[in-house]
Amino acid sequence: MNAQNVNNAPKVRKESKNKIRVDFERTPLKERLKAKFLSMFFVKKVLWYIIRLVLLIGISYIVLFPFFTWIAGSFMAPEDFVDVTVRLIPKNFSLDIYKAIWTEQHYMQAFGNTLLLSASTAILQTFICTFVAYGLAKFKFKGNKFVFMAVIFSLVVPHQTLQLSLFMSFRYFDILGIFSFLNGGGITIPFTDITFLEGVVDIIPETWEKFTADGITLTNTYWPLLIMSVCGLAFKNGLYIFMLRQFFRGVPDELEESAYIDGSGIMRTFFTIILPLSVPMMITVFLFAFSWQWTDEFYTGLFFTTTKTVLMPKIVGIPTSLTTDYAGQNLYYSAIRNTCGIMIIAPLVVMYLFCQKYLVQGIERSGLTAD
Repeated sequence: MNAQNVNNAPKVRKESKNKIRVDFERTPLKERLKAKFLSMFFVKKVLWYIIRLVLLIGISYIVLFPFFTWIAGSFMAPEDFVDVTVRLIPKNFSLDIYKAIWTEQHYMQAFGNTLLLSASTAILQTFICTFVAYGLAKFKFKGNKFVFMAVIFSLVVPHQTLQLSLFMSFRYFDILGIFSFLNGGGITIPFTDITFLEGVVDIIPETWEKFTADGITLTNTYWPLLIMSVCGLAFKNGLYIFMLRQFFRGVPDELEESAYIDGSGIMRTFFTIILPLSVPMMITVFLFAFSWQWTDEFYTGLFFTTTKTVLMPKIVGIPTSLTTDYAGQNLYYSAIRNTCGIMIIAPLVVMYLFCQKYLVQGIERSGLTAD
């Protein structure tokens, strides 16, 4: 009897809904409109919709208005900045600021150098952090928690604390003290005798300075940032490891166990099963690493001490052809610097438009958002 009642319950509910719908449709139009639009449910729904709309418009205005101001100012002529009637729409439309930044600030050279540096470091950081995070998430070994605490601690230590030690380490780069040992034994290594590095040196667009008695000078080259990326110590690598570790902890162990039973080793399982599953997460990490390196001023300013290598942060300045001396000079110079910022972040905006789906998926799966 109970089973029969359970089977008949959905049918009764469906018939009840159909009956209510039929009765409502037979009601006069005036009564139906009154019941639909003069109820407290409808009033609450409309009020909540208006509140959300006002909040979204207000927040969007606060966030986007500065960008609209920057974009409008980038197309203004110098005389528009002293004209009180000009707000967001320029009277004298001009592309002089963009032309000057493109030519005099060497925008394309900075774009190529920054693209090469950001892409190479981002790829290295993505794969290295993936290896480290997978080991911390799936393998139990002595010191696992200590290593993870060290990773988290790397996010807390200010970069300025390590500034001097990082610079000296790459200014006199000496792996395992080899150069100090040879120098102490009276053995000198002139630069012309180091033939095995000639091919590597040619890859670097900067001038390889020379070998010293204390080590190799790696400043003003890409090598410091590449070495830090390979060692998992680059900018924000602790955050990437944490995100990937949270993702790998959510991967079922049964997938790996079934692969092990079929005779697959650890590395084969990682490359054939784990990596394909983690592609959205890896894309997210790559986008973060690429974007932060693209706009990085701390490490690039630390290791690139000359003006030979032009990177994106270094194009911010006043082109010679745009220097002027009039009442609106400060406003005009501010607009030029803002235009430099627009041209710096423009490639990142384009990249985000194509990769936003993967970015959102990666953040959702990383454990950084609450359910």
